Amino acid sequence: MAEISARKRIWGWWFFDWASQPYNTLMLTFIFGPWFAKVASAQLVASGLTETAARAEAQAMWGYGLTVTGLTIAILAPILGAIADSSGHRRPWIWLFSAMYVTGAFGTWWSAPEEFSAIRVLVLFGIGFIGMEFATIFTNSYLPTLGPKRELGRISGSGWAFGYLGGVVALAIMLAFFQAGADGRTMAGLSPAFGLDPATGADTRAVGPFTAIWYAVFMIPFFLWVRDGETRGIGGAHVGQALRDLWGTIAELPRHPSLAAYLGSSMFYRDALNGMYTFGGIYAAGVLNWSIMQIGIFGIIAAISGALFTWIGGYADRAFGPKPVIAVNCFILMATAVLIVGLSPQSVFGIPLAEGSALPDILFYVAGILIGAAGGTLQSASRNMLTRQGNPERMTEAFGLYALSGKATTFVAPALIAVATDMTGNQRWGVTPLIGLFALGLVLLLWVRPEGDHK
Repeated sequence: MAEISARKRIWGWWFFDWASQPYNTLMLTFIFGPWFAKVASAQLVASGLTETAARAEAQAMWGYGLTVTGLTIAILAPILGAIADSSGHRRPWIWLFSAMYVTGAFGTWWSAPEEFSAIRVLVLFGIGFIGMEFATIFTNSYLPTLGPKRELGRISGSGWAFGYLGGVVALAIMLAFFQAGADGRTMAGLSPAFGLDPATGADTRAVGPFTAIWYAVFMIPFFLWVRDGETRGIGGAHVGQALRDLWGTIAELPRHPSLAAYLGSSMFYRDALNGMYTFGGIYAAGVLNWSIMQIGIFGIIAAISGALFTWIGGYADRAFGPKPVIAVNCFILMATAVLIVGLSPQSVFGIPLAEGSALPDILFYVAGILIGAAGGTLQSASRNMLTRQGNPERMTEAFGLYALSGKATTFVAPALIAVATDMTGNQRWGVTPLIGLFALGLVLLLWVRPEGDHK
């Protein structure tokens, strides 16, 4: 077999970001998440709840579903990472989780209002989401092998920007050819492709199969150009050794305070960011009364901002290192969360507005630009920071622990939002816990050494 060039290997690795990003962009945030909230709240109104209470309860259901998914990822991620490191096998796991991604995404097609089951839809969405998250753990662990240390920030940033661009293209295709507006036409002025009927939500539900097919096609370069190094078997002996190694790594964390502090810091700020992504579209639909078409346009603007600033952020990472990049973007996102909480259709930070004022919508678009720009840069710098904090010999395990730290409290942001929303009966106040989570992440970042504490 001809040797694969370093350039092809990097491009293959970048294509995972391009292939997987639509699950976040289309499924989680801008298309399917708001669709779930719309159908679930309509079902709750039909059962006797007021419209406001139904919207809040739908947001809470979405949050509780993601809580279960996050706990599943948190428990299994470091174990699977340790097994992969002990055996050297990563590609077979990526195949498995890719199959889960495709199956779960495609399955959300069966979410029509007349046959809607919130539990079934959340389970299918969760299967795809777990597949995406686990595949990300294993693909991220290739990062240290893609170039010299000083170039990893640029490689990571460019890859994340490429992924954002993929999300933009996928979302644009969805809005131009599938998603109908109030007039029954797509953003391009066409009837939804393949005769999809907006009356049954088929134009929106098509996002599931579209996301699944997108991933299956664009993962081809990854599987062609990214290979494992030396591999060993994955029998019982290696599994046992992997678990012993994992326990040893966890037991050693007190001797590596920088790594421990970073895992704790990223646990909180990534949880807050995921809360923004998860509930942004639902918030826009429930608080600002946006249509899914409006939310999709908002998503395109946010993703373009993310692609541009994440690419720039990769060069900032190379120049200054990942720690200051992480700190600056956490501050930006914390301020953005404050802005979001202060918005309602009638007021901004309690100041009444003229009826029909466009200011809340404009400010929410500004918030979307900031979330896209700072969120992408933060995540790119974060995965590069782990390459400096983790044990170079156990990098998949390190990314498993990184996923554990990200998912050990991933249920906290959705749960806090769900509980705060339930207690107040108000979607705006439900978002306030995100501000505290960003603040906790910034405090713990003070104890993180820029180059880590592994020799």
